[in-house]
Amino acid sequence: MSKCEQCIIREFNSLKALTKDELIRITGCKTSKTVKKGEVLFDEGEYINGVFCIKDGVCKVSKMSDNGRDQIIHLIHKGDILGERSLINNEASNLKAIAVNDMEVCFIPKDEIIRDLESNPNFSLDLLRKMANSLKKADDVIVDMAQKTVKQRLAATLLFLEAKFEKNDNGSIKVNLSREDIANIIGTATESAIRLLSEFKKKKMIDLQGKEIVILDVKALKDLSEGF
Repeated sequence: MSKCEQCIIREFNSLKALTKDELIRITGCKTSKTVKKGEVLFDEGEYINGVFCIKDGVCKVSKMSDNGRDQIIHLIHKGDILGERSLINNEASNLKAIAVNDMEVCFIPKDEIIRDLESNPNFSLDLLRKMANSLKKADDVIVDMAQKTVKQRLAATLLFLEAKFEKNDNGSIKVNLSREDIANIIGTATESAIRLLSEFKKKKMIDLQGKEIVILDVKALKDLSEGF
């Protein structure tokens, strides 16, 4: 098992604010595991009782709507912390997390995180900043859903993926989302997402290589997403 005090991943999240002694203590109580593609990390209504630190891989965090459609709220990747909101408000999760590809995660029990929140103000403040930023992004999603067209939302999503994820050797975005996943991010039917992706390809804004997407024209996508 890797030691938290020696793990580079913590530099990308709030765990960087913990002291060496606190990290050593967490190393002794955390559990590490592999989550296979398609497996559920946690489901709606489940008490998580801790947080996940993502060492590698990507998971989609979604909410089931009244009409039975999954709306993908976040894409969580290497370096992110997952589950802190349910931990702090002591409620069951209202979201579901599923691995998009094989993942390596560490699970830190609730009692250990609460202990550090109560004793380390730097850790508490950093975690609050991360949660505030997450809420800001959620506000932006609500506004986009209400005011932007599906085509604009797709362009914005492709720009987000381009900015957030690494690239494969062929230049494609290194996250293997299905067309249904993309539809569930932008809030449309899968058929509409497929049609729009084909349209973007014809206009040479993107290239499609199977499920892989290569961004060819960032400016065109940005202009489209902003309604120009």
